[in-house]
Amino acid sequence: MRVVIDQDIPFIRGVLEPYAEVRYERGVDISAEMLEGVDALIVRTRTRCNEALLGGSSVRFIATATIGTDHIDMDYCSKHGIKVYNARGCNARGVLQWVAAALRHVVMADGKSPEEYTLGVVGVGSVGSLVSEYASSWGFKVLECDPPRKEREGGDFRSIEELAERCDILTFHTPLDSSTYHLLDDTLLAKLRPEATILNASRGGVVDNSLLANSSHRYIFDVWENEPLLDARVLANSALATPHVAGYSLQGKANATAMVISAVAQYFELPIVDWYPSEVEPTKIRKIGWKQMCDSIEEYYPISEESAYLKSHAEEFEKIRNSYSYRNEYF
Repeated sequence: MRVVIDQDIPFIRGVLEPYAEVRYERGVDISAEMLEGVDALIVRTRTRCNEALLGGSSVRFIATATIGTDHIDMDYCSKHGIKVYNARGCNARGVLQWVAAALRHVVMADGKSPEEYTLGVVGVGSVGSLVSEYASSWGFKVLECDPPRKEREGGDFRSIEELAERCDILTFHTPLDSSTYHLLDDTLLAKLRPEATILNASRGGVVDNSLLANSSHRYIFDVWENEPLLDARVLANSALATPHVAGYSLQGKANATAMVISAVAQYFELPIVDWYPSEVEPTKIRKIGWKQMCDSIEEYYPISEESAYLKSHAEEFEKIRNSYSYRNEYF
């Protein structure tokens, strides 16, 4: 068995070596030539898994240590019998804490309290449901938009147009596909309240970034179109900016690696289905009040410092992301 792995996936070195011939490469450098005789590929978002990479290869299984799969041509893989696994929900609490830090910044900057805001959550999956749960407990009025869940379950999901018209803050937690590309476009932007704030920790393409360069709307982004080459005007005009690290918690990364190892182990019948990195303590899930969160979040996630550094070192986007010190989840 032969495996190629993105070298920046944490905790993974040495885990598969007893059972496979393993090669580590930078995600952006993984090429078709490297996949000769390879059975499995373990990647992140920087590896484009499409026909150009996979055509003619022996790869049977792709595991991505990410929630999203927009870097993988799912149709091609399906047609060619390549099984794809993604680490759905692995870093949901890490992203929740990014949103918490962003909400604290907005509320403190405005000199208000959570009860004075209506928060619109677009995409109510692993991350969005946590955001809704905690934000509601903090006093925000929460409206949710999730058309696929609405179709499957019914319930009190609203249209995105209603959220745009009624919400003071809009936060995006959707995958990126044909239905969500530029979900925030000029039409939706025109419906937003003039003072509305936009948060995006999903995928850069969910929001048409070019519209924000000259917009009066406040926005806080973790993800950007054309990463790692950021639009300088969009970056400069953001209230806060982070380099695609919302989910970069220690536990989130450990979860992702454990999940892809388990998937590989199940597919290839290896005896490491229950592996988890021994050096990481899993998150102790707990409720936390607004004041307690506000008083403690900077200790765990100094988002303003991160933003200031990115804004003055935008050319180091990829370096910052790849050398990031993973945060500890604390609720």
